[in-house]
This record gives sequence, structure tokens and C-alpha cells, in this order.
Amino acid sequence: MTFYEIEFPLATLSSDAVEEALFEVGASSITFVDRGDEPVLEPKPGEVRLWSDTLVRALFQESSDAALNLDRLATSLGPHVTRTARVRAVKDQVWERAWLTDWKSLRFGRRLWVCPRAADAPDDPAAVVVRLDPGLAFGTGTHPTTALCLQILDSLTLQGRTVLDYGCGSGILGIAALKLGAAHVTAVDLDTQALIATRDNAARNGVAASITVQGIEAPLASAHCVVANILAGPLIELAPRLTAACESGGHLLLSGLLRAQAYAVKAAYASGFDMVQVIERDEWCCIYARRVT
Repeated sequence: MTFYEIEFPLATLSSDAVEEALFEVGASSITFVDRGDEPVLEPKPGEVRLWSDTLVRALFQESSDAALNLDRLATSLGPHVTRTARVRAVKDQVWERAWLTDWKSLRFGRRLWVCPRAADAPDDPAAVVVRLDPGLAFGTGTHPTTALCLQILDSLTLQGRTVLDYGCGSGILGIAALKLGAAHVTAVDLDTQALIATRDNAARNGVAASITVQGIEAPLASAHCVVANILAGPLIELAPRLTAACESGGHLLLSGLLRAQAYAVKAAYASGFDMVQVIERDEWCCIYARRVT
């Protein structure tokens, strides 16, 4: 099946009205894209927050009439759609996996490597290698928040220890901890795709017997090292639960937050932890703390 794409600036239009109009004329999918470089911080529950300069991209099957669809959109949304729209053919492919084409092996810390499944092994006899296919879940190590967590994990003594990976995504952090010597990992996520990806990646890395994969409703087993790479709001909300899960003297890694959010997150955990360091990359950061006895 082949497709074409209609693209135009959102400008002052309502995103809800645009979605309704596009689906009405037969769009298969709709994407809102940042035309600048403007970070969108986490929204409040139920809030949809877009950029000040947003581009709308709508995908249509080639069998539908592009010119007719543009005329219908101009009628429902205004003539600027016709004046500013661009129509282009789109090659059919497996969209959710296309971005993996240029993903390469990466090293974190002294010895930890994260590699695509088919990549050659690193030319390093001391390398600890995690083979990964993220599936539809977040986590390849390319994002600064994941990279910062991997960097700190590589520096810790995890031999024989237990680890809790809250918001496991692809399973990258928990699997890395097992490869670095951890005895057992509990991987938790609210996304079914993340749980599937974590189980699959654990099996392909030969650590499936040492990892428990569960949803957020299940009780949390205590762990020597608690890692949560999610968002600042949920990290603050989960502070009592994650604090209770971290053993006395254990490690805590909190990431998925911007530098401006670090103070509020640290404050939520201050009563139970000594703050060791905050490491940064670009505008992102990771908080490393130790559980007080």
C-alpha cells in the first residue's frame, strides 16, 4: 500500500478541530511536529500541550484524491491550509522501526556497551555487552536520560545485588544491571509494549531467569538499587513508594527530568536519602543518592 502526506502549519488553529477535519476527509494518521527547537515539559493530567510553531502532518492512502481533500480542508479549517500546505508521496515501510536504521553501538562508562542485535561485538575484551531491540518501547541509550543512568550503573558495585527498574521501557537499565553482576532485577512499567520488550530483550541477553517483569499495580519488592527513568511529576508522586522500596544504604537513580526540575525532585526524596551527585547532559540530568540508615 502506498501513501501521500499533507503537511501544513497549525498556526492559530485548534488541534482538536484539525484532527476532526483530517479524520473526516480520511486521514490514516496525524502527527504534530515541532518546527523549531522548543522543549515541551510534561503536561498536567488530561492536558495536551503543543509547540508555539507546530507543523501538522497527515497521512492518506494514495487511492484518495489529494486535491479534493485539500479543498475540503480549506472549507472546514480556512484558506490558509491550501496556501501553505505541501503534498508529497510517502514510501511504505515499517514506520515504528524505521528510526532504528542509523542506531549504532554505544559505550557508557568504562565497560558497558549497548549494541543493536545484529551489530559486531566491540573490540574490547573487558566489554559488558547488552544486545537490544527496543520494540515499541522507550530505551536504546541514545537519549541523555538513559545514557546518564547507564553511566552511573557502570560505576556502581552491583555484584550479587537486587535492582528495581521502575519505568523499564525496553528493559535496558535492568538488563544492564544484570550484565554488570546484579543477582535479580524487578522491572516495572505501565505500558504493555514495554513489558513485552523487556521480556524479549532479557531472553535474548540470557538473563530472563533473573528478571521479574510486572505492571505498576503489583507490590514492589525491596532492592539495593532503585532506578527510575520517567518524568519529574511521577518521580515526585512516587517518592514514598520508591523510598520504601530502597534498602538501607542502597542506591537511588532518578532521571527523565530537566535541570530546572532537579531541585523539586531532590526535595521529595531529601528525608530518606543523602544526595551524592547530579550529573547533566544537555538540558537533562540524573540524580544519584544513597538511602540513609
